[in-house]
Amino acid sequence: MAGFKNVLGHEQAVESLQNAIMLGKVSHAYIFDGEDGAGKKTLADAFAMTLQCEKGAKDACMECHSCKQALTRNQPDIIYLKPEKDNRIGIKDVRTQINNDVAIKPYSSRYKIYIVNHAERMAEDAQNAILKTIEEPPEYVVVILLTTNSQMLLPTIRSRCITVEVRPVADQIVKDYLMNTLAVPEDQAGICVAFAQGNVGKAARLAGSEDFNHIKQEAVSLLKRIHQIDLLELIGAVKMVEEYKLDITDYLDILMIWYRDVLVYKATMDVNKLVFQDEIYEIKKQAGMSSYEGIENIIKAIEVARTRLRANVKLELTLELMLLTIKEN
Repeated sequence: MAGFKNVLGHEQAVESLQNAIMLGKVSHAYIFDGEDGAGKKTLADAFAMTLQCEKGAKDACMECHSCKQALTRNQPDIIYLKPEKDNRIGIKDVRTQINNDVAIKPYSSRYKIYIVNHAERMAEDAQNAILKTIEEPPEYVVVILLTTNSQMLLPTIRSRCITVEVRPVADQIVKDYLMNTLAVPEDQAGICVAFAQGNVGKAARLAGSEDFNHIKQEAVSLLKRIHQIDLLELIGAVKMVEEYKLDITDYLDILMIWYRDVLVYKATMDVNKLVFQDEIYEIKKQAGMSSYEGIENIIKAIEVARTRLRANVKLELTLELMLLTIKEN
């Protein structure tokens, strides 16, 4: 846990929250909306820590008793909801950890802050329960809902909260973080930044993932041979992908970026604009043998596969259809 100074990017969000603190216009309820790894939790931690800081400045001092407690996650007035089930937040979680607790005044701070991660996982009855607190909170209560999709929250909740959009961070900021803080080599950092698309958490995860490097190598190997292999081998490739169910979005990202490289090279012949610069021979070869329409069909097929997987369509069928489209184009 740290203050605003340790938040990478998100300048507009940080400025808005700091202004609210300094002007005394802190809302009783916030929604921090953005994809996993985008920095919502870091931003919420910084906001909560600064609100409770005894110095009353626009950033946490890191030295007062409250800040020291927050740094070790022992600040009694910063409460993180802990659901009984990992993938669902039920009404019991909300009632016992928030609704039944809000009447108790802060132990030592100005505010009592409740942070709900993955708020989109709240069942409808749980959302209705937390709505009661958001509608009529004690003056010292601040509720922060972190979500990957604010549209999954009830309209009545959204209308009573201030929404903070946690947007992608500039690539150079992410790259500098990987290289200077995590000591990632520049070439590897560049690839991770391209795949992360402004998501600091994802970039850091990919940089430290041996699985990602293996998946990348397997995907590139398949793409190099996809026009020569038969259906049996294609199905074998699908089986290999199934082993990485948790990382399937990473696999699709690899395919997408590869074909964007093919499209970019076909249009510009500029090697410097490619992510897979070390595969220029193959990129050049595929750009030469593919039409613009064919490449666009492939990119569309990858997006369709992503949409189908979100809708829980069978993984094997989804990937077979996608790979056949790639092979045909």
